[in-house]
Order: sequence, then C-alpha cells, then structure tokens
Amino acid sequence: MGVDMPRFTLACISLFSLIISVETVHSAELKVFASRAVWTVLREVGQEFEQKTDHKLVLTTGLSFHYVDQFNAGEFDVIAAPPPELDRLIKSDKLIASSKVDLVRSVVGVVVRAGAPKPDVSSVEAFKQTLLRAKSITYLPTPGVPLMLERLGLKDALASKITVPKTEISTELVAKGEIELAIIVATQAFTTPGVELAGPLPPEIRFYGSFGGAVSSASKVPDAGRSLLEFLKSPRVVEVIKAQGMEPM
Repeated sequence: MGVDMPRFTLACISLFSLIISVETVHSAELKVFASRAVWTVLREVGQEFEQKTDHKLVLTTGLSFHYVDQFNAGEFDVIAAPPPELDRLIKSDKLIASSKVDLVRSVVGVVVRAGAPKPDVSSVEAFKQTLLRAKSITYLPTPGVPLMLERLGLKDALASKITVPKTEISTELVAKGEIELAIIVATQAFTTPGVELAGPLPPEIRFYGSFGGAVSSASKVPDAGRSLLEFLKSPRVVEVIKAQGMEPM
C-alpha cells in the first residue's frame, strides 16, 4: 500500500511546527535588572540556570534609581533591587505583587585597598576617629550612609573629603588607590578585586543593604521569571551568596 506523499509531508510539517512551538514555550529570553549584590551572584550561577532551564539571561546592573524609566516601561522581565524600589513598582502595578521574594542582605562596612593597613572600626568612637583621620572617603548615592554620618555629627567635618560617584564604582576607586576607604555593603569587598573588608560597622550603628526580586507585570514569560527567583533561593545559590559575604533571606 503506497504512502500518500502530500499528506505525509503535511503531517511532518505539522509535527515540526509543534516541536518548534513547544520549544518556544519552554525556552525564553529573560531580561533581568539586578542590583550589584544580586548581579554578582547571577554572574557566577547564571549559566547553571540557563543549562537547567534552557532559558537565556540578559543581565543589566547599576543603581536602581537610574533605571526608573525602563522599569516603568516594562523593559525587564525580572527586577532585583532594594525592597522599597520593588514596593514602589508593585504599588504602581509594574510588578506582580505575588512574585516578590526577599533574596539577600549584606551588612554595611568599611572597605580599604588590598594590603593597606586596616583601620579600627570595632566601636563607634574608633569608627569616628577612623573617618576623621582618613584622607578621602566614598560611598554610594543612597540615603543610608549620609543619614548615619549626620547622626554621628560628622556631616560637616567630613564634607571636604567625601566623593560620591554617580555610578556604582566606589570600591573600584578604592582599588585604584584614588580613595582611601569606602563605606559600603560588605559583599563588594568579596566581589571587587584589589580591596579588602576592614570590618562591619559597629553594632550600635550597624545596618544592612537588602535586596529582593519580582516579576514584571508586562513580562510575556512570567513563569520563566518566577523560575529564576526560585532558583535564587536554591541551596546551590545560597552557597554562592554566603561565599560573597551575604546572608540569604
């Protein structure tokens, strides 16, 4: 009995189309904005996620307030940023509220150039004297550090020696020897070559930088976005988080 070639060919084409369709459903390109603390984790484990899921990650990092227009325009499938930024975007319906998860936190500390003497930051008074003796200081343009310095009564005394970069390069400036010390999340001492952690801030004034993640309401692949956030809570990723000087949340 002969084969009906036109029908056979049509069946093959239909089957091939179905396979392509299934592959398209199961693999996606995920556009991800991640604050540096999460980006350094994804830089190390992102390929594992891609191999496990067949999704492709397209990563962007920076200071979240520089990307407000892109967030509002729905240009990212997943956003990993400080919780207040995520809450703002959820309130304006830019992120899926039920997708929000806490990811990591990192204590704020003092970072110096590798090999340089480590200043004493073990007590509030020692920390204050360290800052007063320092030739130059840097921190990121976020409210936590300036508020702390104001509460310590050091705002005016330190004003002339502080450099606040417009981008997230504080630890790079320290590594180059351009700035003596940075007050920054401690994880950057573990992920920036050429710097070391002098220590966390004293317990009385200690605070943390926290970061979470959520899926964009405009994402066409929300399930893939959720799978990335689940992956970031997995035991393998927790190992990397801890190795980078952070705590999983």
